[in-house]
Order: sequence, then structure tokens, then C-alpha cells
Amino acid sequence: MVPSFEKFFYPSLQCFAQMETCDGNKLQNYCIDKLQLTEDDCHELIKSGKRTKVQDRVSWTITYFYQAGIIERIHRGVYKITKRGKDFLSQHHSDFGKDDLMQFNDFKKFASGSKTEKNSDNKETVSKTPSEIIEDAFQEINKNLIKQLLDEVKKQSPQFFERLVIHLLVAMGYGGSFEDAAKVTQYSHDDGIDGVIKEDKLGLDTIYIQAKRYTTESVQKPDLQKFIGALVEHKATKGIFITTSAFSSGAIETCKKAEHVKIILIDGEQLANFMIEYNVGVSTRQTYEIKRLDSDFFVEE
Repeated sequence: MVPSFEKFFYPSLQCFAQMETCDGNKLQNYCIDKLQLTEDDCHELIKSGKRTKVQDRVSWTITYFYQAGIIERIHRGVYKITKRGKDFLSQHHSDFGKDDLMQFNDFKKFASGSKTEKNSDNKETVSKTPSEIIEDAFQEINKNLIKQLLDEVKKQSPQFFERLVIHLLVAMGYGGSFEDAAKVTQYSHDDGIDGVIKEDKLGLDTIYIQAKRYTTESVQKPDLQKFIGALVEHKATKGIFITTSAFSSGAIETCKKAEHVKIILIDGEQLANFMIEYNVGVSTRQTYEIKRLDSDFFVEE
């Protein structure tokens, strides 16, 4: 498990003190060694999946140290410890945190514009980088949106739900246009199949669909058995079973054991996540751009 953000502070400042100059890669390798991080630790990603937790923690550590004036930039991506940094390190022989950096006015000004610093009493907040705090807030917003989406979908008619499923699958790249997909939606409602959609715009293969708008009960084993039987009867090899609720363990196991057919199960939470990802039933309220310093701009030719 990757240590908290602040656990990188002390070994990082030690690294700057021991090396004449240091860049992000050297600092990262030093911290990996000093903190005894495993290979799995080094590959653990932040929630966005854009970079590893180690890279994120090292990057923000450099930012904090630079803002506190305990390191200075020599040239692009390369830093060295300052006299202030050496004095600070001589006073701290073990772990230190953001609160210790607040003694420097430069860092205090930097931190004053950050709500995460104002909430530093929260231990969970202190252990995370600003990137992770933003991602956590984003995940919380999406978590609430998932619940709102499912609550709203469950209020609608079964016919509306089937149309929603077609909208979503078309948005995901199946079936060509909605008009083309809608023509083959009402296949049959008495043989375990709610619709059929093209796998691609050319219609090289078809996918059979079962959509269950359940409010509380889970999809059970007999529901899957009926769907599999319908696929076999129509000589189909691919199917999607979508529900607003969940699948019982028996239903999941039945799906895994099905022979000659490939069935994808999409439960309520997955459905809502896909709706958010492909903008079905949701709209963008606000967009934030997170920008970083362009070091190349400040390099003289």
C-alpha cells in the first residue's frame, strides 16, 4: 500500500540534501527505496488512471517544497535544496507535514487559496494530494448522480426503459442510428427476448437484448435460463441482459456456465455509469480545466 502524501516529505528532503541537484525521476527512485515500496505499490494508479500514486505524490511534494522555498528550480525539472531547506531539515529528524511548512510565509500564501489546506484537521484529506482530493470529490458527485439516475429510471414504464437501452447501445456504437436500431427493437416479448440490435453499423452480427426494469428484486437464475434458451432457439451467440437492479449469484453462475453463447450482464450501477460516460439522460453542468506550469515556456533559447 502506498503511504500517505506527507510520508513522502521527509525522505524527499533528505534526497535533496544528499544530491547536488535532483529531478523527479531521481526523487521518485529515492522515495521508492527509502519507503520500501513494492512493485505493486509502484504500479498503483490514482483514480483517474492517468498516473501512479507514487508519481502524483512526488510531483506534489516538489510543488509544496518549491512553494515553501526549501528547494529552488535550477532549470527545467531540476531542483536543489536551499539554505532554508537545509536549516529546516536540521530541525526535523523524522516525518513532518503541511502544518510544519506553514511557518514559511510563501507557503502560507500558497496554501491560503486552497480549501484543502483549510480543512487540514481532516486526517483523510491531509494524507492525499490535491489531485486525489479533486478526484474524490468527482467520484462523490458521480455516486450521487448514479443514485438519482436509477431512481428516475425506475419510475418510468418498461417501454421507456427499453427505449433508453437502445439509446445507450447506439451511443456506445452499436446498431448504427437510433432509427435503424428502433426498427428491430420490438422483436418479441413472450420468448425471453426484448429486442435485437446490430453489433455494428454494417450489421455483420446481431446482439439479442433482455431489459428488466426492476425496482427492488434481483434478476434470478430462471430469468437467465429463459434468456439463454431464447438465444439458442434463435441460433444467436451474443446477448446483453440489462437490469436496473442486480443479479443474484445463481444468475451470474448460470451466465458463466452458458455454452456456445456470450452474455454480458449489466446491473443498475453499471447501467448508470454507462449513461454518464455516454451522456444518456445527463447533461454537463460545469467543466473545470486543471492546468500545469509549462516549463518549456520559461526556457530561453
